[in-house]
Amino acid sequence: MGQFGIKGSFSHEPGAGTGLTRRQMLKLAGAGAAAPFLSYVSPALAATSMKGANVKLEILGVAGWPPSAMSTKLGNEAFAPLAKKSLGYDVRFSLASAPFEQLFQKAATSLATHSADYNLLISDSQWLGAFATPKWILRLNDIIDKNPDLKIDWYSDIVVDGYMLYPDGSSNIYGLPQEGDVMVMYVRKDLLSAPEEKAAFKKKYGKELPQTFEDFVGITWQDYADVMAHFTRPDKGLYGIGLQYAKTYDNFSCFYYPFVFSRGADIWDPKTHNVEGILNTNENAKALEEFVALQKYCPPGSNQVGIPELADLFTKGKVFSCIQWAAMGPTMIPESLNGKVMVVPPPAFNVNGEKKRTYTLGGQPWVVNAFNNKKQQQAVIDFLKFWYSKDNQIEFAKLGGNPCVKGVLDSAGFDDIKPWFKAYKYMLSNGRTRDFWHDPNYAKMLDIQQEAFTSYAAGNAKDPKRVLDYIAYRQQKVLFDAGETKRAPEGKLPTL
Repeated sequence: MGQFGIKGSFSHEPGAGTGLTRRQMLKLAGAGAAAPFLSYVSPALAATSMKGANVKLEILGVAGWPPSAMSTKLGNEAFAPLAKKSLGYDVRFSLASAPFEQLFQKAATSLATHSADYNLLISDSQWLGAFATPKWILRLNDIIDKNPDLKIDWYSDIVVDGYMLYPDGSSNIYGLPQEGDVMVMYVRKDLLSAPEEKAAFKKKYGKELPQTFEDFVGITWQDYADVMAHFTRPDKGLYGIGLQYAKTYDNFSCFYYPFVFSRGADIWDPKTHNVEGILNTNENAKALEEFVALQKYCPPGSNQVGIPELADLFTKGKVFSCIQWAAMGPTMIPESLNGKVMVVPPPAFNVNGEKKRTYTLGGQPWVVNAFNNKKQQQAVIDFLKFWYSKDNQIEFAKLGGNPCVKGVLDSAGFDDIKPWFKAYKYMLSNGRTRDFWHDPNYAKMLDIQQEAFTSYAAGNAKDPKRVLDYIAYRQQKVLFDAGETKRAPEGKLPTL
């Protein structure tokens, strides 16, 4: 039995070094032989003996988010005893947290003072640029090069591009995936399979209600409109779908983007950092109009619905289906709904006769505080090696976490561990999910569009194209003022 397994041996597929392109890293991962854990000594810490040390590690995570809490649970209950026995030092984990909309500020305020208060941070993927540019977090390439156990074969390019690299397209690794996350659709299977519902739908629409995972893979939004309409019954307090239109953090943006990305459009040029002429197109305006129009199948007040509100609507039986994050699975399927929920891919888009779906990436990477002392840094690296062992990643999955290690996701029986894992894997496959800006100005750009988008959703702003013109002008100015683009915004700021 391996030293680092909770219930079994320490094992995952090691790979090639990281001074390579993203594709090379993925293809060559697994080529080397994993070094036994005890043989590992970081070159930067070679002179630092951990024998007899007493290390306190604080993780900064998301308040109320189960995967964040799991990190300290596994740290204290599984890693700490093994570190004591195998490496001869004591380690104790604690968790600091903040709501998503406050987490960046909490992290940045501490890191800006070069504080080591938070030794390991759970970051949103879009914050990599903001943390890496001022050198608040470690570039991990050298650490990974010296540690075969961290040379991991990840499930897809999405994992590497979304959680690990900055700048986009480079091979600079600043993050490692803590919790993978994608958009999936939760459906009330008990309603879907009810004989009276199937008969009524067939009578009205002349076709069958979808019943299987494979049925939903083939469904487009055009197809699903009939299903949403069928289950929208305001007089009975039931609606066809729940979606997120809230201003809070990135709720609206994440749910609008699939209507852009799936059609091959974009929100900016990551090479030139230009927004104008890319975001504010007629096609993207039509996509915005289409997304907001889906509120007719949602409960009243949908422009105030974010992650927790959506979970509440679904678990209380007020919506037949909802698009929600896979990481919310434990909350979305309480004991009262066991066996009554199917988790499937969200609808596809009909693009020139082809079914396409590219939804928004969720999830969070680990990032390592650059101001840790040597013993803290060594303990963090030891913990990450422990975290990514196959047995521990499977244990993480059993607790409800979403791993990103290919050998774990492809292992026999993985799909059956949790009801959402099959859909999670499907949506984490290349081309079906993507992230957006990893820019240091992420927070400013997000605030601009969240305000404008939600103004349109609430009916205060009337013209979707004008909304995008307004956002594009202001974001172009942010990036121009930051020196990231040579092109100033054109003309005057449009009004909403």
